[in-house]
Amino acid sequence: MTVPALPNLDRSTLRERALVALRTAITTGRYRPGDHLGEVEIATSMSVSRGTVREALRHLQQEGLVVAGARGMLRVRALSPREVRELFQVREALEGLALAQVIASPDRDAAVAALRKALHRLEKAFGPSGDLADQVEADLAFHLLLCELSDNSMLVTTWRHLEGPTRVVVMSAAGEQREVAMSAAHHAPIVDAVERGDADAARAILHEHMSSAMANLQSPTGTATDQD
Repeated sequence: MTVPALPNLDRSTLRERALVALRTAITTGRYRPGDHLGEVEIATSMSVSRGTVREALRHLQQEGLVVAGARGMLRVRALSPREVRELFQVREALEGLALAQVIASPDRDAAVAALRKALHRLEKAFGPSGDLADQVEADLAFHLLLCELSDNSMLVTTWRHLEGPTRVVVMSAAGEQREVAMSAAHHAPIVDAVERGDADAARAILHEHMSSAMANLQSPTGTATDQD
């Protein structure tokens, strides 16, 4: 009897661990936008093969956290002011559609309750025991939930492609600017408009929310990092 080929569990586990470690290093700011990501150095520090690191970096490229320069050197993605503006414009379009569908849904009351819980988690993340990683996750979780509540799978999939670049923008911003953009108070008016069933107000509030976040999260230098 021929035994079917099975995946190498150890290799898979190492790849996932390397992926999580690298993603965490980027999203917590240990690697900053524009930093080079050398396979040899990373593999040595993690005590894994270059192939394992290469696969993890390839996955991070798909997430939008890592980009290849002109000579193929991988580095943490740095977004230009124009890219930041375009990112939030696309997010506004997607989340505006989500808001319209949530407000029109017969399950709007349940959606509001879910969004209130997400607001509470966001508020808790900014408490004494919260850290930046908790705050970023709670902020992104609120916006992802809004998209999921639209019951539009393509919308959610598209939004997830913007999650990596959004993380890069957040980590590039100064601390006080991040807090303003991600605070529960900055998100609460959106939920209030959904609860009232006021689609026009919800879109207007979302526009103000995204415009304010875009302004607060712009890179302190205001310029893109050269990609070489």
